[in-house]
Amino acid sequence: MPPTEYVNLSRQELTVWALKTEADSELTDKGALAVNSYLKKGRSPTDKRIVDTPEVHKDVDWGKVNIALSEKSFAAVKARALKFLNMQERLFIVKCFAGHDADTRLKVKVVTTRAYHAMFMANMLIEPTPEELMNFGEADYTIYNAGEYFSDPLVPGVGSTTCVALNFKSQESVIMGTQYAGEMKKGILTVMMFLATRRGDLCMHASANESKETGESTVFFGLSGTGKTTLSADPARYLIGDDEHVWTNTGIYNIEGGCYAKAIGLREDTEPEIFRAIKFGSVAENVVLNPSTNEIDYDDVRLTENTRVAYPLKYVKDAKLPAVGTHPKNIIFLTNDAYGVMPPVSLLTPGQAKFWFVTGYTAKVAGTEVGVTEPQPTFSACFGGPFLVYHPTVYGRLLEEKMEEHGAKCWLVNTGWSGGKYGSGKRMKLSITRAIITAINDGTLSKETFETVPGWGLSIPRGCPNLSDTKVLNPINTWPDKQDFIRTIDHLANLFAKNFNQYMDKATPDMIEAVPKPYHGKSHL
Repeated sequence: MPPTEYVNLSRQELTVWALKTEADSELTDKGALAVNSYLKKGRSPTDKRIVDTPEVHKDVDWGKVNIALSEKSFAAVKARALKFLNMQERLFIVKCFAGHDADTRLKVKVVTTRAYHAMFMANMLIEPTPEELMNFGEADYTIYNAGEYFSDPLVPGVGSTTCVALNFKSQESVIMGTQYAGEMKKGILTVMMFLATRRGDLCMHASANESKETGESTVFFGLSGTGKTTLSADPARYLIGDDEHVWTNTGIYNIEGGCYAKAIGLREDTEPEIFRAIKFGSVAENVVLNPSTNEIDYDDVRLTENTRVAYPLKYVKDAKLPAVGTHPKNIIFLTNDAYGVMPPVSLLTPGQAKFWFVTGYTAKVAGTEVGVTEPQPTFSACFGGPFLVYHPTVYGRLLEEKMEEHGAKCWLVNTGWSGGKYGSGKRMKLSITRAIITAINDGTLSKETFETVPGWGLSIPRGCPNLSDTKVLNPINTWPDKQDFIRTIDHLANLFAKNFNQYMDKATPDMIEAVPKPYHGKSHL
């Protein structure tokens, strides 16, 4: 007997099913659905596979990120997943859209065994109206989530009991061996990284907001821990989205219909928009609840440090719906520099913008991972390396073209350390960063006089409105030991040069010129 299919159930119905069929699912005190993804509590990038077909072979940047899987092996993975899905008593189906742009949006169908996964994707994608659902037709992309069952590691090219396989030719994705919901969300981002780029649009792993007064938009790129979600949630501006956007010939649009925010250390006084969105209809993933009150303990990381909450955009008071915006006036690259040598803000040239975009720098600090005892650089191309399909320089070229065509300025903002590296300096105050972001958005910062960081060539302002202590704007001024600063910044410059070697064969001359050099100016290249 085939499974019963439940299509686009309401959040109330999905909540009931989750509580009924998933042993570790329960309601928080605010009504959010608290769930457990069990074995995997984060993405499995080494198990991601792209099916190698003649249609896409020349476009894909094959390597550690995009690992090839044959069509024959994909057929075996899919057959195993479908056999498992067809043996279930029930399946939850979600039909939604990816993209707030009506002309280019994708129709996405998700097939899953868990009500939690269905509710997650109903939150993360854009729900159709009753009329749109009736006329939905065939999906553009289908996700078969058989994450409760394991893949066969003996299938050539799989090699593990986890497999997240994407087939651009058949327009399908198969997930096995992981119940982490983020695989579905990032799978759609990967699809958009391919399709949008092929159209000549720029797909961005970035947040975006818009001025309530002028309608001008700003895009924030940043890796985990840089403040991308926090800084885009600005009470003075409308939130367009917190993670995934596309820049087209008409402006920007959010791919998603919801937000997927980190929950660790969450506080209502510092991030009220996120905190208040965690209510009935939201999904709280891998959090720990107080056994007496069912309140979420946002500081309890016994299950994972990657606790997450997923909620619809409409739960955010100042969200803009439909989530579309004008061509960005400002592009902001956020970096958490644990070495403490990066300026709080720099205005980038086009060549520097391409370099910093392709480099995608931030840093891990001691204590974040086993064995990390001092700051370690992290380079993730285009601030979203695991999701890129084309070579990073392709996205860099598109960014340059869009910025030049629409007159956007590009800024590098350090939300990390100042006055010394991690362990001796201090984390940049949020008030300083917010003052800088405000001055970028209202246009006053670009009117300041600028000076240049030796060797690195970064233009940094000498002043900033609403910032009383301008000493912080030039990082060497905040270090008590100037020679230690020079040693540290030279060390980081060497790491940048070493990392950039992988792009040298496709880099433009202005990108090569933007590679940081030692403080005294001697080139590595």
